Amino acid sequence: MPGLVLVDGSGDGDRLDWGGWPEWLAEAGSVVLRHDKPGCGGSPGHWTQQTLENRAHETLAALRVLRDHPRTAGQPVGLYGISQGGWVALLAAALEPDAVDFVVCHSGPGTTPAEQERDRIATWLRAEGHDDEALAEAMAWVDARFELMRDGTPPEAILAEQQRHADKPWFETTLVPYDSAEAIRFVSGMIDFDPRQVMPEVRCPVLVLFGADDTLVPAQTSLREYAVHLPSDVRHGYAVFPHANHGLFVADPVDGVDRRDQLAPAYLPTVTAFLADRRTG
Repeated sequence: MPGLVLVDGSGDGDRLDWGGWPEWLAEAGSVVLRHDKPGCGGSPGHWTQQTLENRAHETLAALRVLRDHPRTAGQPVGLYGISQGGWVALLAAALEPDAVDFVVCHSGPGTTPAEQERDRIATWLRAEGHDDEALAEAMAWVDARFELMRDGTPPEAILAEQQRHADKPWFETTLVPYDSAEAIRFVSGMIDFDPRQVMPEVRCPVLVLFGADDTLVPAQTSLREYAVHLPSDVRHGYAVFPHANHGLFVADPVDGVDRRDQLAPAYLPTVTAFLADRRTG
């Protein structure tokens, strides 16, 4: 069967943190490889010291391991990137076009991290009911923080400046995930990565999947960027699943309910069909 390397999103994560995804994707028709992020599980180093390019090279190393596995012999091997992992998967495919046979981008933003984060924070603040004046004030600080990060301002100084807004009703929402020097330093290293500059270099088929109710990633905006910037290829696929969230679930977890049953109904059939089209022989 085709091989599929799982490319994790942001934050820490080891090979056991994927829930049911490895099994679901295996049943969809693939041989799945998952691995620990640096500093997680049994892996040395630390993921906060990585750039997106570091992550892309790590992903390509994992892909080579899977390609050498006897169960993928003679079959294509690709990447399944979720959220931030979508950027990583696209970058890996652009860095080594001959190595990556296909990519699945699951809620992978089609915009820069700064654009995606700005949209996320504004969406969350609107959902909390802040008025236009508070929203404008909050977003002015978000933009100012991005500029401080771009200018190389020490994270400790950004944290100190941030505390000046601690009495604002929007403060806690704008704080996530910029609440430590380590987090600010990590985000600063990728803030202006632009997947639109990478997409034209991707030569393999790409399946792009979004949830219509995603509050982390602007689904419609991202979908448009993929459609415009990926090279034309009839093998590409695009889908936005109604009522689905960032994880492509249509409901929150409920005790006693199989999480698989809460996936967007068309999700697994879509992935299964895409993988079947990749299979050779």
